[in-house]
Amino acid sequence: MTEIRLHDTMAREKRVFTPADPGRVTMYVCGPTVYNRAHIGNARPAVVFDVLARLLRHVYGGEALVYARNITDVDDKIIDAAREEGVNPSVITDRYERFYLADMGALRVSPPVIAPRATEHVAEMTAMIGRLIETGHAYEADGHVLFHVPSDPDYGALGRRDRDAMIAGARVEVASYKKDPSDFVLWKPSEPHVIGWESPWGRGRPGWHIECSAMIERHLGATIDIHGGGLDLIFPHHENEIAQSRCAHGGDPLARYWLHNGFLSMAGSEKMSKSLGNVVTVGELLEQGHKGETLRLALLSAHYRQPLEWSGQLIAQSKATLDRLYRGAREAAGGAADAGVVEALADDLNTPLALSRLSALADPATLRASAALLGLLEESFAAWFQGEGGASIDALVAARTAAKKDRNFAEADRIRAELASEGILLEDGPQGTTWRRA
Repeated sequence: MTEIRLHDTMAREKRVFTPADPGRVTMYVCGPTVYNRAHIGNARPAVVFDVLARLLRHVYGGEALVYARNITDVDDKIIDAAREEGVNPSVITDRYERFYLADMGALRVSPPVIAPRATEHVAEMTAMIGRLIETGHAYEADGHVLFHVPSDPDYGALGRRDRDAMIAGARVEVASYKKDPSDFVLWKPSEPHVIGWESPWGRGRPGWHIECSAMIERHLGATIDIHGGGLDLIFPHHENEIAQSRCAHGGDPLARYWLHNGFLSMAGSEKMSKSLGNVVTVGELLEQGHKGETLRLALLSAHYRQPLEWSGQLIAQSKATLDRLYRGAREAAGGAADAGVVEALADDLNTPLALSRLSALADPATLRASAALLGLLEESFAAWFQGEGGASIDALVAARTAAKKDRNFAEADRIRAELASEGILLEDGPQGTTWRRA
């Protein structure tokens, strides 16, 4: 069996991946908060962990992986967006969940096995909060329930920040009802006109962090194999998940391996984020005519733990690479993945090395099968280069061929120019004329 090595954020080193049960490999990745369109930076973890999911299925079998990616559909940003539009929060969440799934589908991201929504797991959240109160790790104050950070002596092990840095990063201001400045909210009150649920602590709604712990427990178990997400989630989100889960489960760890992808930035800018306003959405890129597979390759062009600078040049390079790979693969099918490509991915998802080895493959069937591990070359040769509307273009190409045969070169040149204006490139060869989209 292929040995997979993954860089574990908690251990600060690569570790050989050994699942607790090879027949049931569990992975949870933090998904979207559905109040707006996903930008291309939001898509990076979805694509990265989709590649990991493909690798795990390749090694352990197609049915072995239980992969969960949540939907956060209750959040202050959602409530604010619903208030601005004068609609129920579910209108906002349903709309942007559909957008998210469509955008990720365009990027060839396979759906997770489980996609739990926060609003459907409030009972599990309140049950976990109750256990934390009973064991002295949480307390009620002014209608809120807070996790008491000093009750967990191992808090902060993932990010290894000192206490002052964690307090500064966790707060805007310290609420008067907190026993300690670092304590974080598990449950907060909801006003009558705001979405909420009845609980032992009054009508309210869950804090962000508790939802992941409760849904992991419900669907995957107390301790999972892999927990993933973006680098920005290490603190406070994942630190808080770790603390509340560990304390709710008698000290058992939440995850055995922690993986985090690096930031994506716009060329010449800092990290991409909605709050900074320097974002381009997946939808905008698709509307500009870029294929989802091109965007996917661009996201995989750098190692997942490294920063990635997004630019038009990166997109153009990715498109050129895919053009070359599709020409090499043609319409082949039925091959087995190349051992060198598998080896590169098994070494902490080294996608740059995998892509390099992919480009060197000469056998079309092996190329197709190996590319599938990266979620690439999933279209036919004709669909990639020609797309829709091929019949009308074929007719013009035939008309140009007839004009050349009649030595009507002016008409042949006119047809070539007409097609070129529509982004259609002609290639004359010994076997006749072929065409592709630029």
